[in-house]
Amino acid sequence: MNISTRLLILTLVLSALDAPAQSTQHRPQGTLIPGPGITQDNQTLPRDEWKVNPSADFDAWLADLKVWRREQLTRMGYDDAQYRRPEFGWTQRNFVQTQMMVEDRYFFDPSTGHYTVDRYLDDLEKRYGGIDSVLIWPVYPNSGIDDRNQWDLHRDLPGGVAALSRVVGDFHRRGVRVLFPTMPWDNGTRDPGVPYWVATARLMAEIGADGVNGDTFAGVPRAYRDASDATGHPFVLEPEGWSSDEGLMWNNLSWDHWKPKTFVPPVSTLKWLESRHMTHLSDRWARDRTDNLQYAFFNGLGSLSWENVWGTWNQITPRDAEALRRVAYLERTFADFLVSADWEPHTPTLQHGVFASKFPKGGAILWTIVNRNEFEVDGDQLGVPHRPGRRYYDLWHGAELEARIEGEKAVLGFALEDRGFGCILAFDDGAGPLGLDACLSRMRQGAERPLRSFSSEWRALPQRLVDIAPTRRVAAMPPGMVRIPAGEFDFRVFGIEIEGGPENGVDFQYPWETSPRRQHLHRMRVAAFYIDRYSVTNAQFKQFIDATGYHPADDHNFLRDWVDGAPREGWERKPVTWVSLEDARAYASWAGKRLPHEWEWQYAAQGSDGRLYPWGDAWDPSAVPAPNRGRELTGPADVDAHPKGAGPWGAADLVGNVWQWTDEFVDEHTRAAALRGGSYYQPQHSVWYFPQAYRLDQHEKYLLMAPSKDRAGTLGFRCVVDAE
Repeated sequence: MNISTRLLILTLVLSALDAPAQSTQHRPQGTLIPGPGITQDNQTLPRDEWKVNPSADFDAWLADLKVWRREQLTRMGYDDAQYRRPEFGWTQRNFVQTQMMVEDRYFFDPSTGHYTVDRYLDDLEKRYGGIDSVLIWPVYPNSGIDDRNQWDLHRDLPGGVAALSRVVGDFHRRGVRVLFPTMPWDNGTRDPGVPYWVATARLMAEIGADGVNGDTFAGVPRAYRDASDATGHPFVLEPEGWSSDEGLMWNNLSWDHWKPKTFVPPVSTLKWLESRHMTHLSDRWARDRTDNLQYAFFNGLGSLSWENVWGTWNQITPRDAEALRRVAYLERTFADFLVSADWEPHTPTLQHGVFASKFPKGGAILWTIVNRNEFEVDGDQLGVPHRPGRRYYDLWHGAELEARIEGEKAVLGFALEDRGFGCILAFDDGAGPLGLDACLSRMRQGAERPLRSFSSEWRALPQRLVDIAPTRRVAAMPPGMVRIPAGEFDFRVFGIEIEGGPENGVDFQYPWETSPRRQHLHRMRVAAFYIDRYSVTNAQFKQFIDATGYHPADDHNFLRDWVDGAPREGWERKPVTWVSLEDARAYASWAGKRLPHEWEWQYAAQGSDGRLYPWGDAWDPSAVPAPNRGRELTGPADVDAHPKGAGPWGAADLVGNVWQWTDEFVDEHTRAAALRGGSYYQPQHSVWYFPQAYRLDQHEKYLLMAPSKDRAGTLGFRCVVDAE
């Protein structure tokens, strides 16, 4: 063989390796498959999809996808063992999941210190029919304020692991499965000392959890499956995203964020490969959830009913809540149909903008139908093969259908609400599926009120600023304080939360504002007051303890860095940390003082000239402690170690040493504090850690649950006294 022949063969081999796996006009795009009519050579923009006629291309589209599925399963050496495990069978009926912040006041009552699972679930059942699983979230966005890692933050919840285990039992009593998160990005806080999958598996076994959600995971690695099984308490895995086909074999659940929204419903790639895989469609900031609900129903998938988004309440509107109630009820009732390996998405329909999926089971067939039009569509909708004795039911309206028989075809006519839903069941003579009569009765009652009659209006949840009682007014400056003269200034501040954008409802609502928002500007007249020159020190807090015998009822993490009831040697002049908002208020009351309002703190640090830092407009690293970028806390600097960091009236230790408590805000679901000043601790390797607010026009929102979790190694306080 000569050199030219060898080069030709090598070129052909390399070309074959670079070629697509198969020649097809229809291919999945990541986790979704464009509907029929949209080919590789005809990439239609979402705004033009109304021109597509899916039924005209359906046969070729479906044939291509069946070939592609067979090849993909062969390439990954597919093994469905995890879907045949009896202990994981619940995932195939897990249609509604919510993510719940542990700080949600419906879940935990801070006034009694008790978990209130029943109150939380009763609210969801009343508003949209309840949930099948809950993802309990105790980590981000507070993680990184100190060196506690993700597993520490679970254990710091009120009552610790023992209480969490009881919480799981309370959810199980109501038929709800429980998941907790795990984060691969948490590499800047305390090292757990074992591989992350081992630490997670051990903690989940202690708690008795049913699964873990892999935050930012594009497929949770097989190591987590093996570590879970090794504990003797196996749990399911649920990644946030997807990039690995092979991971389908051991990830029974997943999330997906389908964007942009398209007129023609996409098909779930994962569902197409494994019909028993349950994906929960998520769009946590959406105020209209119709798209996601329709995509989910069309595919026989689940929905993520997430409302408390990092402490911002994005409540499901009444219309979407009622739609979710009805969709989820039908999915739960006919769950056995929705795992059919013979499901047929985009089965042909008769009306433009109406899309259907067919789910056969035995001798019966279920169709899930969505109307993507913004107007009602009535009349003939489906033309399906017919045989004598077959009966048809409009499940959405709870009524039997009278089909028009045309030879071997039955034409089914029924009404579909604008942007609405439909569901048809067909079966041969004899008893229908179990629960059919009850389903028809319930859906018939619901159909008496159309979805359009429920409000689609979204409103931000109002917040209330918690009152701070004034102190006795004094004329002489108390020891250790500086006088802040009366004056006017622009209280300009914005929240630096990582997520949320400029949307209404994010961050805080001050008394002069109509709703929470991220950007704040208000011209203020501030009365004279005195403020501590420095943050309260360990030595000062020890005086308070000695004088009062103060010891909080919830003492987990209280003064955690003290030794034998006293500050460490040499730490007397460091700011006290590991104190909750309640602890700080108790000290202030004993001292005849109070905590500052946020604008008072800013005015004392900034004066009236709008400077960015206490010393001026340019950052000066010598005015603050050197940052700690390690994985463990080293302790703050002494409060008087950086005199260059003082503000215009002498208050010091304002920025870059420890965060400081100021105002508390409350809404129906969340408590949060405005923290000021930032800290010396800067965990590395992730953008998801608690951001630093060194500038005087910045604050951070710190979610509050209970003292055990709220206390932090970089969070202290200073006090004020009202002046005559």
